[in-house]
Amino acid sequence: MMSPMGERARAQTAAALGRWVEPGEVFAQGRALRAVAGLRDHKAVSLAPDRPPIVDFLDASNAGRVEELVPLRVGRMLASPFAFFRGSAGLMAADLVGTPRTGLEAQLCGDAHAANFGLYGTPDGQIVMDINDFDETVPGPWEWDLKRLATSIVLAGREGGFSEKSCREAAEDVVRSYRKALDHLAEQPFLDSWSALGDESVLAKVDAQALLDDFARAAKKARKNTSAKVAAKWTQRGADQRWRFVTEPPVLTPVSDRVADAVVAALPGYVETLRESRRNLIMRYGVSDVAFRVVGTGSVGLRNYLVLLHGNGDEALVLQVKEAQSSALAHHLGHAPAKHEGKRIVHGARLVQAETDILLGWTTVAGRHYIVRQFRNRKGEIDPTTLERDHLDDYGRFAGALLARAHTRSVDPRLLAGYCGEELDEAFGKYAVSYADQTEADHADLATAVKTGRLTAIIED
Repeated sequence: MMSPMGERARAQTAAALGRWVEPGEVFAQGRALRAVAGLRDHKAVSLAPDRPPIVDFLDASNAGRVEELVPLRVGRMLASPFAFFRGSAGLMAADLVGTPRTGLEAQLCGDAHAANFGLYGTPDGQIVMDINDFDETVPGPWEWDLKRLATSIVLAGREGGFSEKSCREAAEDVVRSYRKALDHLAEQPFLDSWSALGDESVLAKVDAQALLDDFARAAKKARKNTSAKVAAKWTQRGADQRWRFVTEPPVLTPVSDRVADAVVAALPGYVETLRESRRNLIMRYGVSDVAFRVVGTGSVGLRNYLVLLHGNGDEALVLQVKEAQSSALAHHLGHAPAKHEGKRIVHGARLVQAETDILLGWTTVAGRHYIVRQFRNRKGEIDPTTLERDHLDDYGRFAGALLARAHTRSVDPRLLAGYCGEELDEAFGKYAVSYADQTEADHADLATAVKTGRLTAIIED
């Protein structure tokens, strides 16, 4: 529930659209929200009173997934507490319900852990870093995204073998960078803050220069990560001169003619969700093959297809058609299921990302909702669990700044900047450490459930 103070703040902002308002007045509205949720109040972890046992949580979250892939999902979540965290956004959302909130709502990533920030290519050829997973996106308390990001940094640091002091400081750096980015964006012309990109130049602004080499290496790999590379590695031309995917079970497998026909039949609906100029572009391609591919950690078991298209000569384009289920946060925020979950994800991405895939859209396949996007669109990553000590701090600062920019696409940065203060760093840091402890306990329960045979896990080599 939004607090009365939060409702008033939002109403005041909406009412002010008809006239110009002094920036100081908007900052003051944000600062007044400290009476609703004190900065130090955010340190407390409040577990959901009806929190399910881990086995029950996994059983519920696996509903509707491809049954034979569920043990693979369990195996991937078993790999580490951080891996478990990646697959349990819904569990944390239930626990966040009882935590303080200002009443300011942003378009959330919904699963803003450290591994969900990645590199990708913009339409004009730049390599930028931004949030890159929106399966759980919904409007909600900005605090939820920031607490999830800070907790993930602690877990990533622990997996990397860092000291508790280092992990706590890295989490605090996430929040400090989030605040400083808000302060910066709150001073910028609206058009400038709206179009700010997460490119290499941001690293210096957030004191993350140690990450420059990591960013450069990831960007170099990202530039090569294209449909052409995927086609060269994963497809071959048969005796009938038709290009097909080369299967690699269990990750990449063929589909039946019935499934392939259903996916192809859904593409015209997808085309209609694109802007008109992009419809003209995609219609120049023709479909060569369809395959099934297992993806992610939390996404394992969702239906995910790769569609191989060919354009001018041997030009290849690979689209990903990924199943979209209800957001794991929706129930806990009182949201009804979206009319189309793919459309929810696409609209969330378009609102949050500074630049989105020009071929991002949605469709329906055999009654199920899907998003469609380019596969490996110059995509890259910096693995936070493998970073050196000073690099983890820098990664956290970079991600914190990117999250602030993302939130200010849907919340006036002056409101957030007015609310946030230095005490927030320590409070969120304490929360992150405590919730990381809880995640480790949950992961231990998962390990016990697998060991005793209550859950089946497939462990990959």
